Amino acid sequence: MAGTTERDQKTEQPTAKKLADSAREGDVLMSRELATALMMLAGAGWLFAAGGWLVQSAGELLKRGLTLDADDVAHFAPAEAVMRNGVEILLPLAALFGLALLASVAAPAMLGSLGWRGKAIAFKGNRMSPLAGVKRMFGAQGLIELFKSLAKVLLLGTIGYWLVTRSLPAIMSMAQADLQGAIGLAGKAIGHAMLAMAGGLVIIALIDVPAQWYQRNRRLMMSKQEVKEEARQSDGAPELKQAQRQRAREILSGSARKAVSDATVVLTNPTHFSVALRYRPGQDAAPVVVARGRGEVALSIRELARGAQVPILEYPQLARAIYFTARAGRTIPEELFVAVATVLAFVFQLERMVAEGQSQPSVDVPPSHRFDPEGRKV
Repeated sequence: MAGTTERDQKTEQPTAKKLADSAREGDVLMSRELATALMMLAGAGWLFAAGGWLVQSAGELLKRGLTLDADDVAHFAPAEAVMRNGVEILLPLAALFGLALLASVAAPAMLGSLGWRGKAIAFKGNRMSPLAGVKRMFGAQGLIELFKSLAKVLLLGTIGYWLVTRSLPAIMSMAQADLQGAIGLAGKAIGHAMLAMAGGLVIIALIDVPAQWYQRNRRLMMSKQEVKEEARQSDGAPELKQAQRQRAREILSGSARKAVSDATVVLTNPTHFSVALRYRPGQDAAPVVVARGRGEVALSIRELARGAQVPILEYPQLARAIYFTARAGRTIPEELFVAVATVLAFVFQLERMVAEGQSQPSVDVPPSHRFDPEGRKV
């Protein structure tokens, strides 16, 4: 019983697959505090940059709306007036909307959680469970949210009190100033207030983001058994691997087996790809690919080569180049003649080279024939 309990304990960090699966389900790193702070910063920046523009546009709109002359009555065009005046006042508001939208997108992007996840908005009946709701309210998560709310109220309340105390003389002097001066002082005070509040929210966000990361990481912790099961599913069960190897051997049965035994050399990358080449001076005009494969087929080619005592050399780039540009029974591409000739020269003098302690030569694969393991040119 103790062994079972220890096996099921969540002591392991979540794997990359676990994190990816949880993200697809909608469980991503999120911070509402960060999004709120960014939107407040965007609003404060807009107020400093475009607040005067908005006030001026609103003043002009009000002035034109209260002004009426004979021409307006004679050529009454309400649609034209609405378009002319409306566009002027909507431009600064559109700038504010754009900044708010950008801030709302920037928050998940900064946390690496940007993207559409349909499963996150799918119906889940367990979310409607009263017991689950009570657990969220009075559980650890609920206590954390309560603490965050209290801290936010205390911090922002302190900032607000400091702002009012600091700005009280300026507020009292507004009654003695003209309208334009009063509006300017009010706008400046509001801008400073928004900036100070945004600074407080940034402080809260800097605390909330690590806390959210810790909570999500703790929620996704895995037991040793879960890690083993995931590795088993990712790599394949041993019996499945054995079956794949058996199928690969069957694929290479008959003529393919004989072709590998007649090969001059087998090039590998180092286990994902195998290419068997044959070159008989005086008989073959150029090196011929007698067998090629990847994955389990590549391993089977290596096993056959060992059994037939065919030299096996590791040339990753060259093996991929031949695999993706040549077929079994065909000669290698002309662009690879020099590279393969260098390898064959080493193989034909292999015993002497080994006795002299010389290592296998390096080869240069043309850029046009360089591939990654997925077959994409690099």
